Amino acid sequence: MNRTHTNGEFRLNHIGKTVTVLGWVAKRRNFGSIVFMDLRDRTGIVQCVFNEELTDKVKDVRSEYILEVVGTVVERKDKNPKLLTGDIEITVSDVTIINTSAATPIIVADETDALEDTRLRYRYLDLRRPLMQKKLMQRHAITKAMRNFLDDEGFIEVETPMLTKSTPEGSREYLVPSRVHTGEFYALAQSPQIFKQLLMIAGFERYYQVARCFRDEDLRADRQLDFTQVDIEASFLSEEEFQTILETMMVKVFKEVMHRDLPVPFRRIPFDEAMNRYGVDKPDIRFGLELNDVTTLFKESEFKVFSTVIEEKGSIKALVINQYASITRKEIDALTELAKKYGAKGLVVVKLVNGLIEGPAAKFLSESEKTDLIAFLELKENDLVLMIADAWEKACVAAGALRSYFRDALKLVSEDQFEFAWVVDFPLFEYDSEEDRLIARHHPFTRPKAEDAHLLESNPLAVKACAYDLVLNGFEVAGGSLRIYDQQMQSKLFSLIGFSDEQIEKRFGFFVDAFNYGTPPHGGIAFGLDRLAMIMTHSDSLRDVIAFPKNASARCPLTDAPTTVEEKQLEELHLTIVK
Repeated sequence: MNRTHTNGEFRLNHIGKTVTVLGWVAKRRNFGSIVFMDLRDRTGIVQCVFNEELTDKVKDVRSEYILEVVGTVVERKDKNPKLLTGDIEITVSDVTIINTSAATPIIVADETDALEDTRLRYRYLDLRRPLMQKKLMQRHAITKAMRNFLDDEGFIEVETPMLTKSTPEGSREYLVPSRVHTGEFYALAQSPQIFKQLLMIAGFERYYQVARCFRDEDLRADRQLDFTQVDIEASFLSEEEFQTILETMMVKVFKEVMHRDLPVPFRRIPFDEAMNRYGVDKPDIRFGLELNDVTTLFKESEFKVFSTVIEEKGSIKALVINQYASITRKEIDALTELAKKYGAKGLVVVKLVNGLIEGPAAKFLSESEKTDLIAFLELKENDLVLMIADAWEKACVAAGALRSYFRDALKLVSEDQFEFAWVVDFPLFEYDSEEDRLIARHHPFTRPKAEDAHLLESNPLAVKACAYDLVLNGFEVAGGSLRIYDQQMQSKLFSLIGFSDEQIEKRFGFFVDAFNYGTPPHGGIAFGLDRLAMIMTHSDSLRDVIAFPKNASARCPLTDAPTTVEEKQLEELHLTIVK
């Protein structure tokens, strides 16, 4: 095999050259004494023309056979503008069949009718599709651009252990039984969090890693059991200095991978503002349709749905959909179910028709409340108003879900729009009603804002964190924080989330002990590489940018993992399966 060119590189300047190419047969077309075949490799497709003297040699060739073709590049009479190589074709002088192929269970082309589980079962064929190869090559380009940038900025790549100590706080861990130490377990690392902080204590100052992470979670379109983070940590930088470095990295990535210029600096949106305006802490800022707080309009309301919430110091959030008053009862029911799915008790719907507020809830509102609502929301004829009354965060989240629904239903954004924003000033804690305790909103190593530290004992839920998420098109693509570097502060936070001294020692003793030896101020962030690649490649699922993913049932259709294992393996690990 003496390949001279790849299939996707041919242009008019190659005319007259004698070439040797290799690849898979993507398509075959018979025209009597002439056979046309599209030959595909990783770089693209080239049309090959087999004249009468060679047709017998390729009479049995079909899709996905691998051929070696020798021939001359000529200009095509019927050019194909859809192909980069569409101006030329190869007139074949010799051909060798390198390998044959059975009929494939999926169509190996950008457009395929195979169900996702069939695609995953035959993933090696699915990955031959040019569309899938392009996505994985774009993912490679994203990773390469990030690595190169971090190298240039003085960050050092350090690998951290995948097998580590179990620290059950947050997502469920995968446990790995030890053969050598009976009854003891490793955990697969959820992230390199503790180790990257130890690297800062060790004095490396700037670290990064393209890290594999593992979480035993229920799956969805943007989540996998094993996933990849670009993990970054730095010492002696302020929050703004660190964020500026990361913005510059994203500018470089988009320029190199997508040939786009990003405006900087990115918007910085406090958590409370994000929730109030967009209903979510990862807002899609590509479109308007912002939430309105109408709580004060109904502070004297006799409508029980509103008055009860106001008495309980909740909020009423309103979303205005222009020119949508013709909504049907069926649509309203569907929107109500969506709001309930996101925690709301229900949905209040009114509309402005002939200058008057109408709708099922209109009869419960006073004339002054209706007038105030029209003025406050600047309603126009045929506008629809959706209102949710509930505890503040629940009302925000449910209204935010409605906002996202109308973004898609009304096609308010194009897939070619990209808008970054930082969400900052998160609460340090949130209250877990099931466990009746505080839990860390990010993780228990996050530094509280210096100006709020005095509230840790008296009003911990009011304390803001030095935490920040990078959001792109409504997805969190990175999350991080400045870290605690004082042992007393770290012990205080562990105590506030309910860890006893014994639990702290058992789970984090080695880590807390390291704080005795000169810990520098430091902070970090982790980019979800799979999610970033999903957005940048316009994919609908993480599975499209991961070579061999699990399906929604947490199985690998290709290998059929997970599977049972032999009794001998269980005995070696001192395990017994209880049926």
